[in-house]
Amino acid sequence: MARRKKIYEGKAKILYEGPEPGTLVQYFKDDATAFNAEKRDVIEGKGVLNNRLSEFFMTGLNNIGVPTHFIKRINMREQLVRAVEIIPLEIVVRNVAAGSISKRLGIAEGTPLPRPIVEYYFKDDALGDPMVTEEHIIAFGWAGQQDLDDIVALALRVNDFLSGIMMGVGIKLVDFKIEVGRIWEGDFMRLVVADEISPDSCRLWDVNTGAHLDKDVFRRDLGDLADAYTEVARRLGVLPTNAPQSGKPTLIN
Repeated sequence: MARRKKIYEGKAKILYEGPEPGTLVQYFKDDATAFNAEKRDVIEGKGVLNNRLSEFFMTGLNNIGVPTHFIKRINMREQLVRAVEIIPLEIVVRNVAAGSISKRLGIAEGTPLPRPIVEYYFKDDALGDPMVTEEHIIAFGWAGQQDLDDIVALALRVNDFLSGIMMGVGIKLVDFKIEVGRIWEGDFMRLVVADEISPDSCRLWDVNTGAHLDKDVFRRDLGDLADAYTEVARRLGVLPTNAPQSGKPTLIN
């Protein structure tokens, strides 16, 4: 597909004008960032892995009736998605204490939570994506109460799907982040899962060893990030079982 007009560039992806009205081309970069982009690196093959893994998860969600912006993968780094009006929130679902919730509440990392906890963060890099409440969201008009009810329902369905998929391959879904967008079909509006779902946006721990298979490998200097993501892809069947244990990923078409 010919490269089109750039619409937006973020830390890990670029959005281009799509081939049809209402579509975008989402390009996955090899850039890795942490601590609000204070730590940066380029990890060869990361964008390819995240493109394929996000395709796997979004396709699975579409197949079980959870709407997403994903249409199809175009090539190894690009996918065709629906253009959506992004709600300026990061929705985080936590199953196990880790990261900021452990620091805020003094809960030891690895402690199972009594139930999945849904949190909201305002999308603003300059402010460090601060945590916000439903009161903030409604008061500032980012979303209405019905939107929030629908967002929680979407997030918990995604959690059920991802938790089951991951547990089936020996991975614990600790937490994850999604973004949600509005799609208008005439006068009818519906909410869909947007952005991406990949090890960039999830915490994934090996069930038996506790090894990190997510971006914490980069944040905490725990090893090779590409190897961690490749292991996730291999277990999920996105990589062939006889793929090499290191080096450039060999991906199934």
